[in-house]
Amino acid sequence: MPYIELKNINKVFNPNSNREHHALKNISLVINKGDFITIIGGNGAGKSTLFNAISGVFPLDSGSISINDVEISATKEFERAKYISRVFQNPLDNTAPRMTVAENMALALNRGERRTLKFSKNKDNIALFENLLKNLNLGLEQKLNTEMGVLSGGQRQAIALLMATMKAPELILLDEHTAALDPKTQKKIMLLSEEKVKEKNLTALMITHNLQDALTYGNRMLLLHQGEIVRDFSEEEKKKLSVTDLYKIMVDLDE
Repeated sequence: MPYIELKNINKVFNPNSNREHHALKNISLVINKGDFITIIGGNGAGKSTLFNAISGVFPLDSGSISINDVEISATKEFERAKYISRVFQNPLDNTAPRMTVAENMALALNRGERRTLKFSKNKDNIALFENLLKNLNLGLEQKLNTEMGVLSGGQRQAIALLMATMKAPELILLDEHTAALDPKTQKKIMLLSEEKVKEKNLTALMITHNLQDALTYGNRMLLLHQGEIVRDFSEEEKKKLSVTDLYKIMVDLDE
């Protein structure tokens, strides 16, 4: 039985107008538990729209989404947040800048429950946060009482990853989460992402424009083009490809 299944998903924006755009076209996808799937495609291919569909940002025009054989297509975005985590491209979108590191982590620890901050003062939780941050080797365990807004983009993305995986989600969506970072920090965050996915046996989807990362990480790779999944590469197929090969495949789609 598939762990997560998307069946014939369609989404049209601005229907019946001169701006009509069929963003997702009969998308069907079976995701197995523990899959780490990288997703590539040109601008407008439908990558972020796919993530928005899975997250419940908008209602589907047709099709269905199920997790563990439970249909979630009609559930609201905030309800899906109990079991779907998402790390966005912009470090500012992942955390509350005026709240401290500890307060942000406390919210993540309480994901899917009634929002409250009182437990953030709990000594056990503080010890947990310190330990998680210490493992990053970024010195962030000293910054529990620092406002998130004063940290660097890389520091915030590292904490966002911890927050997204603190309570192991059914699915984690990595939405170009290294794109706004410098190359050295990108590599650090990618290694941390891989470590967290393996450590917690997470099921993950990752959008990336970095073709080398798309080939290096994960056990599957999807290529989207004009709202459709045009290729689903297995781990073996990925291993045989170079960045040049992949680039040529993408260029050929536009011809």
